[in-house]
Amino acid sequence: MKTAKEIVRYMETLQNDEQRNILMRFFKTGQGEYGEGDEFLGLKVPQTRQIVQTVAKDLPLHEVPLLLMSQWHEVRLCALLVMVARFERLATKRQERDEAAISGRDEILTMYLQHAEQANNWDLVDLSAPKILGHWLLLPTHLADDTDEQSYRLSVLDALAHSHNLWRQRMSMVCTWKTSQQGDPSWCLRYAEVHLHHPHDLMQKAVGWMLREMGKRVSMDLLRNFLQQHAHEMPRTTLRYAIEKMNDEERRHWMYGTP
Repeated sequence: MKTAKEIVRYMETLQNDEQRNILMRFFKTGQGEYGEGDEFLGLKVPQTRQIVQTVAKDLPLHEVPLLLMSQWHEVRLCALLVMVARFERLATKRQERDEAAISGRDEILTMYLQHAEQANNWDLVDLSAPKILGHWLLLPTHLADDTDEQSYRLSVLDALAHSHNLWRQRMSMVCTWKTSQQGDPSWCLRYAEVHLHHPHDLMQKAVGWMLREMGKRVSMDLLRNFLQQHAHEMPRTTLRYAIEKMNDEERRHWMYGTP
């Protein structure tokens, strides 16, 4: 059984300085940029996934926060992907209503939310939020206590959406990829409205992307209805992402108001 410290040491042996420099530019780690100060080892995502499947396969869950607190971007990604893998194993059809599985999923979700700021770049959010938070929205939970489950789920996402942390905000939007995949457009539409006027381009892109996915997975008519109400006030970045898969004529209609 590997420990968090052993996993970090192993990942450090794989450091690639050339790839590290590429990643630090790509993820905007310079002064004043959204990823300012983030440190990379230079591992590619498939390498990290392989580590999750092998070296970190049996890592005890209580060790995961030690990885989440690492200075290394790829180590934090490893931690998040460990949680994704554990959550998915507890979320099969057979285990959806199993009491132990529900408690296990709730434990992972709670850990994820407690350490949300450690998912401090768009890739860390996008590779984890739909498969942990988004999937949790669709499953039974014991966390609601005396509140009905749906109201509790809304309170969790509302807290993320209205926080002052960009990455928590992005979680509240990107997690709706999973709910839309499962045919429920309500989460996407709700949080697209909440974030409609967000000033950061990472959120504008996320809103447009999730609207596009909702239209593709659930209903293009629902997407068109949303655009009919909001296209005139949406940031152009959001609008371009939302209509990206439409034909040229319809894209021109939404972008420029042409008949």
